[in-house]
Amino acid sequence: MEICVLPDAGAVAAAAARVIASAAEEAVAGRGRFVMAVSGGRTPWQMLRALAREQVPWSSVYVAQVDERVAPPEHPDRNLVQLRESLLGRVPLPPEQLQAMPVDCPDLKAAARNYALTLQAIAGSPPVFDLVHLGLGHDGHTASLVPGDPVLQVAEVDVALTQPCQGRQRMTLTYPILNRARRILWVVTGPDKADMLLRLRAGDTTIPAGRIRRAEALVLADQAAAGKG
Repeated sequence: MEICVLPDAGAVAAAAARVIASAAEEAVAGRGRFVMAVSGGRTPWQMLRALAREQVPWSSVYVAQVDERVAPPEHPDRNLVQLRESLLGRVPLPPEQLQAMPVDCPDLKAAARNYALTLQAIAGSPPVFDLVHLGLGHDGHTASLVPGDPVLQVAEVDVALTQPCQGRQRMTLTYPILNRARRILWVVTGPDKADMLLRLRAGDTTIPAGRIRRAEALVLADQAAAGKG
């Protein structure tokens, strides 16, 4: 695991955008497409807006979601709302290449299975992302892999449902597919992440984030998250 500390959240977002753009160029040149999964959060939306200013082969890019809250379409709780605004409104990404988690489906278990099949169609069987972007919660969670949730034990499927958390059930990618990714890009900002970043760096597997594969992982953190703010 490599850790790079930058001055502030804006610098982290810009650096993350450059990492993604470079990975996209490399993947398209080598394999013909670039498939990434994106988490939600304030800094990630800055990251995606910065990515819109980079040179990216958008016609060969596929974007999936790491996790999503179960909420009605266009509800502000949905990560998809910001994802669409940050990308589709700014770059020539074909809309059908943004793979939204189908959390408005009445049968959520079937929806999770179908999303896993969608990922197979764009990233192989089993699906392998070129890059997964992750955040780090103040409780050590990443994606929607929250401490104490039974989803932490899921090992047989790539997409699963959580228990309700902060008023919302969620759909999330699970450890198997996250740990198959060619690259992991952590974006960590804010002083409330400092303790957990130390534990992530130390490889503490008692927090959910600590169970993500460390090889080919890059952490971009601001000074506040690194305890230097």
